[in-house]
Amino acid sequence: MPILKNILDKSFKISLKGNVSAKRGHSMQLRTLKKLIAKAQYTEFGKAHHFNRLLDSANIDKDFAKLVPAGDYLSMLPWWDRCKTGEPNVTWPGKIDFFAVSSGSTDNSSKYIPFTREMNKAIHRASLRQIFAIAKTDVPKDHIMKNWLMIGGSTDLEYNGIYHSGDLSGITTSHIPLMLQRISKPEPVIKQERNWQEKIEKMTREAVNWDVGIIAGVPAWIQMLMENILEHYKISNIHEIWPNLEVYIHGGVSIKPYKKGLDKLMGRPIKYFETYLASEGFIAFQNRESASGMRLLLRNGIYYEFIPFNSKNFTDDGNLIGNPMSCNLLEVDENTDYALAISTCAGAWRYLIGDVIRFSNLKNCEIEIVGRTKHFLSLCGEHLSVDNMNKGLELTGDELGVQLIEYTVAGIPHKDGLFAHQWYIGYDAHNLDPELVKTTLDKHLKVLNDDYRVERSAALKDIYVELIPNETFISWLKSQGKFGSQNKFPRVLKNEKLESWKNHLQTSELQKTI
Repeated sequence: MPILKNILDKSFKISLKGNVSAKRGHSMQLRTLKKLIAKAQYTEFGKAHHFNRLLDSANIDKDFAKLVPAGDYLSMLPWWDRCKTGEPNVTWPGKIDFFAVSSGSTDNSSKYIPFTREMNKAIHRASLRQIFAIAKTDVPKDHIMKNWLMIGGSTDLEYNGIYHSGDLSGITTSHIPLMLQRISKPEPVIKQERNWQEKIEKMTREAVNWDVGIIAGVPAWIQMLMENILEHYKISNIHEIWPNLEVYIHGGVSIKPYKKGLDKLMGRPIKYFETYLASEGFIAFQNRESASGMRLLLRNGIYYEFIPFNSKNFTDDGNLIGNPMSCNLLEVDENTDYALAISTCAGAWRYLIGDVIRFSNLKNCEIEIVGRTKHFLSLCGEHLSVDNMNKGLELTGDELGVQLIEYTVAGIPHKDGLFAHQWYIGYDAHNLDPELVKTTLDKHLKVLNDDYRVERSAALKDIYVELIPNETFISWLKSQGKFGSQNKFPRVLKNEKLESWKNHLQTSELQKTI
């Protein structure tokens, strides 16, 4: 691959070095917003929201926020439903030929997100930028040139006569640039496989023929693949079969619960780099090895707004209240959690992506994902985030000397109109006392979250812990039709999904007794 090697050799000259200050980042974002508005001004959405008035505005970001209300998927759905009928020029110029299907981890139904040529280019451009950033570390350059194993959805997309649909990873992989096709793994026939279990088996059989230098995918599925490979080839670590593996690019969920397990599968340390690639676009990636967060992609077809995630702007169920004021890069700080709203080159406008972020390093425009707008518990003001849950479980596992990875939490009623939390935690052995896990976890959560500590002495009367086999989480995903590379188990269960989970647990227990 001389072309790619030449690009990597010149990567140090690409403008990734140096800090992107908030001031400079804000200027980039204003230019991005203006380009998006100019491109979409003659679409039905652009005409309905008077985009033509904005192009000469001295305060284009503030006027844009006045003309276009912030909203979620349901707000964009009437417009995107028109796109799905084949109508052109609705929210973005031209006809939408592809829709990325999200995993639907928050709501019951999957979401269909428009995917355009411009978005495809932006995603591949951002992916190469992350590789360039990795090339600036001490990772051997010749190892980066080895095979890139990307564990994603099927490239065999659904087609209904109007548009194609599937996982974002399946769409982008089917559009992979020619210069990368030779080093991209698995082979096209495996990429097309829709049955995830069969896909794992096929990758396992082919793994011995690959020389993998970089691997990318959701942690749970990467771990499952590696464990399958180790068992199949009767080897002790993955480096026995892939000696040049140097980098794991991870995203989708926090790596913290999985990292110790993944490290045990390695023959030597590798480097971990986080990425923030959602169905709506490529938002950020970790461009410094020592960074605690990911740098926002500020000129890559996405304009960002940051809405303070508080009780003034969101209900207890995580729904937006009215059209609250949003912040730009000059107005944010490092001590506030923000719901992320984006406008994109695929025709999303002031769209709440569902993630809650925090600026880990404003000087470098770096963010970290701390939860979901609807994946948190606040029954009585405890404001327990997924970030708190991940860290609390990690500290509990460390203290007890066990590995606790999969979990979900539900808010339940307690007597006298008070509340409790019900934890379901994956653990396959039988030598762990649930009461010990409960007291240890509760102790750490009180330290991590002051609101939780206060409410534990007031309205949040108790927490309960049930230890269940890790396989139960996977089998529930299968029952929901969400078994595969892009699907993650929801960390907070509510309403219909909670009832489905309870029924699944009862069925699993019944099957054990038969």
